[in-house]
Amino acid sequence: MPQKPNKLTRLWQELKRRKVFRVFTIYAATSYIIVELVNNIVEPLLLPNWTATLVIVILLSGLPVVIILSWIYDITGEGIIRTGPVPGPEEEESAALTVKKRVRVNDIIISILLVIILVLIWPKLFSRNKTNEPFPKDESISVAVLPFQNITNDARWNIWQTAIQTDLITSLSQSQELRVKQKESVNKLIQSRGFDNYSISPAAANRISRKIDAGIFIYGSIKQSGTSVRLNAQLYNTKTEDNFKSFHVDGTVDNILNSVDTLSSLVKNYLVISELQKEVPEAFRQLVTSSSYEAYSYFAFGYRSLIRFDYSTAAQWFARALENDPGLTFATLLLSFSNARACRYEEAKKWCLNALSIKEQMPFLLSLWTDYIHALTFETPQEELKYLKQLQEIDENLPEFYYYRGISYNSLHHFDKAIPELEKALKKYEKLFSVPFWTPVYDALGLAYHRTGQVKKENKLYKKAVKDFPDDLMLTRRQAILALSEAYSQEADKYISKYRSLCRENLLSESETIAGVAGIYSSAGIPDEAEKYYREALSLDPGNPEIMNSLAFTLIENDIAINQGIELIDKALAISPGNCLFLHTRGWGLYKQGQYAEAVELLEKSWKLKPVYDHRLYLHLEKARKAVFE
Repeated sequence: MPQKPNKLTRLWQELKRRKVFRVFTIYAATSYIIVELVNNIVEPLLLPNWTATLVIVILLSGLPVVIILSWIYDITGEGIIRTGPVPGPEEEESAALTVKKRVRVNDIIISILLVIILVLIWPKLFSRNKTNEPFPKDESISVAVLPFQNITNDARWNIWQTAIQTDLITSLSQSQELRVKQKESVNKLIQSRGFDNYSISPAAANRISRKIDAGIFIYGSIKQSGTSVRLNAQLYNTKTEDNFKSFHVDGTVDNILNSVDTLSSLVKNYLVISELQKEVPEAFRQLVTSSSYEAYSYFAFGYRSLIRFDYSTAAQWFARALENDPGLTFATLLLSFSNARACRYEEAKKWCLNALSIKEQMPFLLSLWTDYIHALTFETPQEELKYLKQLQEIDENLPEFYYYRGISYNSLHHFDKAIPELEKALKKYEKLFSVPFWTPVYDALGLAYHRTGQVKKENKLYKKAVKDFPDDLMLTRRQAILALSEAYSQEADKYISKYRSLCRENLLSESETIAGVAGIYSSAGIPDEAEKYYREALSLDPGNPEIMNSLAFTLIENDIAINQGIELIDKALAISPGNCLFLHTRGWGLYKQGQYAEAVELLEKSWKLKPVYDHRLYLHLEKARKAVFE
């Protein structure tokens, strides 16, 4: 004999039978839609602010009435009837078909209501992650400044309500990064809403801000206690209605103008810097701690030049940032970095040591950057790679870290390890910017392909690169090297001719151009042709020690005329006796002559004078040292 259900189970079954849950769901869904509808029509119809609250109270009051009625009555095909007692088995079977039909209709109604609710609630769910981001990422900041609220109980301060508003608008309008709504359009809208003396609440201010399409609105107040005056300014996100930043300035009645200027400066610096931050990767923003919008502007310009590999321009901008804010340590580090990449090594070392002197006071990320810059200017590529890897782990989306790891591997002649880093850098540049800003990525990757014998990949890379950079000097040089290496004489002649033409367009002298052609042949492994062009270049500029060194090294390295090469490099050293490259060439010549001890002495001297790590010099020095002990 089946067990009789307990009271709670019977109540649950009865609630389902009387469809109380179904009615509750429909009522709740309909109520939500009504509330959303009211919220959207309050402003256009100029209804009172309490309209939405009244509607919510009425709907909540109706909920218990609806639940009671759903318990007592039922809607059938014959109309509204009183719900009867629990039917017997025979009655249940006869009513099953009718119930199924009603259920289908109810299900359709509930489904439609749920779809409407989903449409209404989706934007709120979608924007939830943006609550803490008051500034749109891809747009300039649009700002509305409202009249300040006079809460001093002294009508004489009413004049300052719009005076402070005017001062703020004037200050913010001076920045190109901000779009500031005009005072007339804001105040006209306020007056049209019937607000006396601009006494409006933050909620009303938000609706006005939405009306004029401002992303941010500034809502402020004036307070007075005796002779002391406090100005408050609160920054609101119009979409989320969040008060995300507040400022206050204390002063006296006598220096109110100074207080207004100070408040304007605080608000302007914050908003402009917030806009400029979009140009700096999130991983670096915590490192740029300046409160001066001028310094931040120069820093942003410098960073923009840096990612385009325009190191000279970047160095100039970072220097100007430091003039405005000497405490901007990250600008000091990037100034050192830019100078190092622009081959101004003494300047790079000076600024690196400047940052290193305060390393103990730095946060971890800034300290890590300092270690990397120090490795770049004073240590070896192995150290650079170690610190770059740590920076890469902090922000793996930045292509620059992959690029610099690639050229560090290239400088160590680890071309196989350079390739995956440079390929990732290229993919990330294309993802972020469609194409790289400049050709060094192609140049470095092409070199790595060339030195590992991956001719097809190298050729494919250059074909892709010339679509974006059809007249690039360095890219044309690499195409010429590839063509010569593969004995494509006609293509090589075409690229060399184009290279010479581009050199003239870039205002290089004829001797520099011819020396460049010699370098192409040297890189392609054709030393005889390289010698010929170096001699031609030297005949055009006989006193040029750089060309003397290039010709001398070609004669020595390829065993063409070692003694003649040493005589030539001696002439270059007479002009520039402390040049580490010239000392290297002479030391290597002595090694080739079998004078190992003398070679080690000169190569060590060259090593000590080198501005940065030189792997070829390292290999030559190690080879000479080994020969001494054999």
